[in-house]
This record gives sequence, C-alpha cells and structure tokens, in this order.
Amino acid sequence: MPSSTSNATSTAAPTAASTQTQTPAQNLSDFPLGSQLRVVGYAENSAYITQLQRLGLVPGTRLTIERLAPLGDPMQIRLRNFSLALRPSEATALLVQLIS
Repeated sequence: MPSSTSNATSTAAPTAASTQTQTPAQNLSDFPLGSQLRVVGYAENSAYITQLQRLGLVPGTRLTIERLAPLGDPMQIRLRNFSLALRPSEATALLVQLIS
C-alpha cells in the first residue's frame, strides 16, 4: 500500500517551481528595465560573490530592475522591500532567471 502512494506522487504534473528551474540562467545585466527575476547563482571566479551575499542577493531571492542609468552604470534593483544600486561588474556576477 505505501508503494501505491509513492507512485501517485511521482506521476504528478510538474509544478511551477520545477518548470522555472529549467529556464537558463543569465547575467542580471542582460535584462531590461522592469524585469522580475529570481537569483539562481553567481558567475564563476567572481570577486563579488561574498559582497552580493552580504547584500541579501542569495539564491531564491526575487528582485525587480527599477532603474537603469543612461550608460548602464549603475542599475537599481528592488528586493526585500529596499532598493540597491549595483555596478555593471556586480550585475554581471549575478545569475538570475526571469519570473515574468
């Protein structure tokens, strides 16, 4: 009887969370103004990983791109009820996925 219960859960349709993880991760700097994103990781060999984590940009964090400077430096994002400005080098170190 326990095996039939496990079969029922294994044949369930994929959830929204599992389908979102299938989209490829891109750099934060690749997205336009107004994009709603989720942090999924960091670029390899980046010197900014620890700094981004201290600022609250950890995997799973949702953010929105609020403003872009005319030449792209810096960009303003909104996360966890506060705004944060990131330099292009910091934005390139952050890997995100599009939510909507």
